[in-house]
Order: sequence, then structure tokens, then C-alpha cells
Amino acid sequence: MTAALACTTLLGAATWRERRQAHEERVDAWLTPHLARRRRGEKHPVEDFLFTYYSHRPAQLRRWHPGAGVVLRDADPAEFGRDYRADAAGVTLDTEGVRARRAESITWIRALLTATAGRPAHLGCFGMHEWAMVYRQTQDEVRHNAWPLRLTPERTAEVVEERGVRCSHFDAYRFFTAPARPLNLITPTRETQHAHEQPGCLHANMDLYKWAYKLSPLVPSELVADAFALAREIRTLDMRASPYDLAALGCPPVRVETPEGRAEYATTQRGFAERAAALRARLLEAVPA
Repeated sequence: MTAALACTTLLGAATWRERRQAHEERVDAWLTPHLARRRRGEKHPVEDFLFTYYSHRPAQLRRWHPGAGVVLRDADPAEFGRDYRADAAGVTLDTEGVRARRAESITWIRALLTATAGRPAHLGCFGMHEWAMVYRQTQDEVRHNAWPLRLTPERTAEVVEERGVRCSHFDAYRFFTAPARPLNLITPTRETQHAHEQPGCLHANMDLYKWAYKLSPLVPSELVADAFALAREIRTLDMRASPYDLAALGCPPVRVETPEGRAEYATTQRGFAERAAALRARLLEAVPA
């Protein structure tokens, strides 16, 4: 048995149940308002994004997993799912079985995380990806058309043309309007994702949440929640720096069309990149090659 597959941690019943409860309470603080809005048919372009853009369902985010190499005393494997096994020591994840079933996905994710971590952070995009998503569109055509643009469509287009677009993230680029795509310095594709993603990118750092839940239950749910928490903060900056006026939602604008706004954006982006680097390292450590 390799070190990656060996069980190294034994948790007593009181300890693991306390961890599970703490995780559920933490996640409930995010889920409760989202589910209430959903019942009312309301949309929130900031707070709902992580639940609507990503495929991880609220119930999946709330469900606690201890991660690989952990034995739970006095536990029932049925509480945790099909990948858990019981023996005389307790209940543990069938790490070897999960890794074998997901080998291709794990290899792909590890390669992306490793490549991204190995590059310097570029902080000069100033959030123009969100502007490129509304470039040359009318108020009625934009994605979040329930919320007004801060500037006229004409002035919004001028800002994009003045600043240029330097987006390296394919899943942001694919939402650009057709006239905006030729303005980008590169043409990212799914096939070139490993070659282009860099650790300063807001969307690459939000996506750590996606890679964390795709690696679950090999990674502990606390790590998935940490990635969600960072992604939630990043999404707030993303939309504060966007062309939308979301002040009524408690999101005052970061006016990246001004020097002061660009400086604020880059400073906050740098802080997110540092925090994301630590999360990226934790993910790689949790799923060794």
C-alpha cells in the first residue's frame, strides 16, 4: 500500500461529529438565503453565481466528507455513501477504488493545478472580461439585464477598446460577445487551458472550488468549503468591477475605468492570488500523484 492510500488519522465519534456539524452550519449560512431566493423566484447576480454556474448542488456542498486516509470510529458507512467501507477500526473511504475510477479526471486536474501554480501571476487584466461580455450590446441584450449598466453602452465599449482585453481563461472568454473576441490578446480554448491559466486570474482562482468538489470525497469537505468561501469573495470583486451597477445589492463599484479603480482592483486581485496559491497547494497535497 502506498503512502497516499494508507490510513493515517483516526477520529473518535465526538470529534468527527463535531467537524461535520461545524461544516454543515458554515455551509447553511450560504445556502439558506440562496434557497429562500430560489423559492421566491428571485435572482442575485453575485450570491447565486456559485450555485448556478457550477454543477455542485447545495445538498452536495453541505454533505461532509473527512477526506482520504481518515478512519471514523462508531460510524455507519451508509451515512457517507457508496465509497465508504467498514472494518474493525471504523469507517473509511475506499481511496484506492475512488482513485482508480477517477484516474483520468484526477490526472487532468492535477496537471492543470500544477501548471497554473508554476506560472507568475499577471494582474493587468483589470476585470475587462466582464466588460467584454456586454461589449456592443444594449441594456436589453446583456446577461444580467435586470440590473443597469453604470455607463452607456457606447462608453462601455470605449472603455474596452481603450484598456484592451487580456483574458487567459477559456470559460470567461467563451461568454465574450462576438465583436469582443478579436480584441483579446489570445484565443484560449479548452485544449490550451493547461497552457494559458495563470494564478492571478480571478476565474482560475474561483475554479479552485470546482476542482475541489470534483476531487471530493478524496479531499475533506472543509477544503471544498474554503474554496467556496474564496470563490464567493472573488465573485463579489468580479461583479463590483463589472460594468453593472449593483450598488443596490450592497456592492459598490470598483471603477476600473479610472486609475484609482484599477489600483484597487489589482491590490485586491493580488491578495486573492496569494490565498488561492495556498488552496491550490492544499488540493495538490490532498491528491498526490
